[in-house]
Amino acid sequence: MLIYIIRRLLLTIPTLLGITLVTFVIINLAPGDPAQFQTQGIMDAKVSIRIYEDLRKYYELDKPIPVRYVRWLGRLVTLDLGRSMSTDRRPVWDKIKERLWPTMSLAILSLVISLTLAIPMGIYSAVRQNRLFDTISSTILYALYSIPSYVMAVPLILLLGVQWDLLPFQGMTSDNYEQLSSMGKFVDLAKHYTLITFCFSYGALAYYSRFIRQNMLEVLRQDYIRTARAKGLTERTVVMRHGFRNALVPVVTLFGMLLPAIIGGSVILE
Repeated sequence: MLIYIIRRLLLTIPTLLGITLVTFVIINLAPGDPAQFQTQGIMDAKVSIRIYEDLRKYYELDKPIPVRYVRWLGRLVTLDLGRSMSTDRRPVWDKIKERLWPTMSLAILSLVISLTLAIPMGIYSAVRQNRLFDTISSTILYALYSIPSYVMAVPLILLLGVQWDLLPFQGMTSDNYEQLSSMGKFVDLAKHYTLITFCFSYGALAYYSRFIRQNMLEVLRQDYIRTARAKGLTERTVVMRHGFRNALVPVVTLFGMLLPAIIGGSVILE
């Protein structure tokens, strides 16, 4: 097993190198360069050319492409992403870290909420297949799944945030957050998280619950489930101990794919 894991890890190295190479090529195929971007507002042509050449040396744009790729990859591995080209000129990694925790907290919270609701809903829908709950929940969840989160966010903001003024839709905390008590801070965070967490969660909830339902239906048709029932075990024991445990295996695999998707979707939704 250890040799297999090591072999699989080693196989990821050329894959990661290929991804970085494609990313580097795409970046360099974009029109213009950082030096040109930073000198486009200078009126004096001679000064502009001199600064442009200095910036090309600073960004190592005058080096051959293979050399630039190797140095770019080395800085990427050490998380040296350079400095922002905006007015503050701060390190890029510092600016990313400031925004990483809010995004990660939203993604993790949304995933926990969606899984907490999807697992019992999927199991109950499978056990009560084609019953009233299964029909209603399937209809609602399929309808929600078909609506992009950024589309759903617009009417929620207009109704709950603007027209009814029930929930805030800007920022992570209120202006007076530091002056609030511990309970007040918790309530303030909960209000700010509600809208965006719902928009993050409902798509994953719909997908996960239907996925669990389908897996449970397949497991409940297996011969060992019939054998467990024939032995006189209660339906709860059959479903939870023998059915759900085996239906959960594909869900764990799907979990690793869903978290990056939620984080990637947060770029648009936030």
